[in-house]
Amino acid sequence: MEFDFFNSIDGSITVSDTEGKVLYMNEKAASVFGSMVGKNMMGCHNPRSQEIIAKLIEQKETNAYTIEKNGVKKIIYQTPWYKDGVVGGLVEFSFVIPMEMPHHIRTPKAE
Repeated sequence: MEFDFFNSIDGSITVSDTEGKVLYMNEKAASVFGSMVGKNMMGCHNPRSQEIIAKLIEQKETNAYTIEKNGVKKIIYQTPWYKDGVVGGLVEFSFVIPMEMPHHIRTPKAE
């Protein structure tokens, strides 16, 4: 049996194709949303979200933001994935983060 690294992390990962069909969900994502593998995720999104998803795929863009629900803060990171240089769909990462987080600015080392 091959080890699935994505099931060993405390975060949700969902991968879809360019039409919104869910190709993969790790266990965390399935526990939150129910298994959507083989189903189209677009029906779970409002029209505004559907437009954003389509734009991310068409324009090869990334969308990152935070949300808070029931006192839990998460970072959501949505970005296209590629196969042979062509957009294959979208991957979404969702991780719980602290309400307050440090932000570090790192400077490059001098050469």
